[in-house]
Parts: sequence; C-alpha cells; structure tokens
Amino acid sequence: MVFVNSRAVVPEVDPPSSPEGLEPFDRDIELVLAFLNTCDAEKGTEVLDDPGQWQQWCIDQDLGKAPGVDAAREIRDTMRYAVSYGVRPRAVFETAWPVHVRLHNGVPTLTGIDALGNVLVAAARLVHTGHWDRIKICPAEGCLWAFYDRSRNRSRTWCSMRVCGNREKARSWRERHTTA
Repeated sequence: MVFVNSRAVVPEVDPPSSPEGLEPFDRDIELVLAFLNTCDAEKGTEVLDDPGQWQQWCIDQDLGKAPGVDAAREIRDTMRYAVSYGVRPRAVFETAWPVHVRLHNGVPTLTGIDALGNVLVAAARLVHTGHWDRIKICPAEGCLWAFYDRSRNRSRTWCSMRVCGNREKARSWRERHTTA
C-alpha cells in the first residue's frame, strides 16, 4: 500500500493468469466441447456407453466424481440439440443439477459438486459471457463434431474447412455437375 496525499492507494495487480495461458472462458469452452464430443460419429465411439470410460474421462478432465452415465447422456444430448437447433427438444424434460455458490475471496463463484455439475457450471458461464452462441455442431455427414466458432462474424459452418468443408463443397460440386 502506498500513501499519496494522505490517501491509501493500492497498487494495481495483474489478474492471475489461467493455467496453460488460457483465458478463463477458454477452459470453459474446452471443457464443454470435450463433453459434447464424448460421442464421435466419425470414429464410432461413445464414451457414455461404458461407465468405466465415463469415469476415466471425468478423471482425465479433473472434474471430480462421475455421476451415472444415463444422466450424463441425457444432459449431453440435450445440450447438443440446443447447440444444433438453438432450442431444447420437447421430448426431454427439464432437469436440475446441484451446484454450489461459494465465496472465494469475497466473490461469489459457482462450483459443481461433481463432474456433471462442473460441466454445467462451465456451460452456464459461457451463456452469461456470450460465448455459448459460438458453439456449433459440424453439419458434415458423418462428422457432427462440436466446435467453437472463432470467426469475427460468427459465420463458420464446419469444424474444419480443410476436411469437412472441403468434402461438402466437393460433394456439392459433383452433384451439380453430374446432374447437369
């Protein structure tokens, strides 16, 4: 603390940096994308088919206790649907998941009580910071990979222009030229 003209002035302190140099919301983006991509259409894998794989995924993400795979699948599929179509499917009922509000240095923060709670807290932060609308599902046939649109005008369509975008454009070109 420094005194200037008999007033105490606290020196400015740079905010702590996130691990691996990520911005606070980048970790949330990576976590939500990893959760949405626990099913991989291209490889034909599904983490939530095996409770052991789901538990290992939660350990690898450092998320805490893994709840049941049925709840995780329901929440993941509902979130994927919302990202794809911008709405919640009517067939899926509303669900609540417990989270805690804790005071950390006097600042209220949301924390999950288990792995799914932590994923939902990250997703809620993305909604409140305006990043949720940039999460998209690749429409390419056989891909369906969740990705984050970092384009300035939010116009990115495919997870990768070099792979999925190129395939789709080539397929479209072939269809136009074989029917003509």
